[in-house]
Amino acid sequence: MANINDFNFAGLKAIVRVDFNVPLNEKGEITDDTRIRGAIPTLKKILDDGGALIIMSHMGKPKGKINPKMSLSQITSAVASALERPVKFAQDSADAKSQADALQPGAREPALPSRGGRQARGHREG
Repeated sequence: MANINDFNFAGLKAIVRVDFNVPLNEKGEITDDTRIRGAIPTLKKILDDGGALIIMSHMGKPKGKINPKMSLSQITSAVASALERPVKFAQDSADAKSQADALQPGAREPALPSRGGRQARGHREG
């Protein structure tokens, strides 16, 4: 059976859906980073191969409304620290698309799109 280590991401863009729905305290600080740490080997593999990385996740269940307490912006620095490189956070789906389009294979800064905009309010694109 093939696994991620059998693939070379050099020159390619990869979208990876991860579960970064981590618990936060009342100050918005991560109380358990197990889910982030668990995804790091896969994410580093893509970047170390020279691929461009788009990380997709969600935080909580906003019930159709944009809620800053459920924003992935709260965990961007923790993901960057675990990856040992900067991470670009996209504020909304339009920003995420432009950042993803601009990513070049071998880019050292993966993009972490938000769960915001029309999709967060229950609308599907296209």
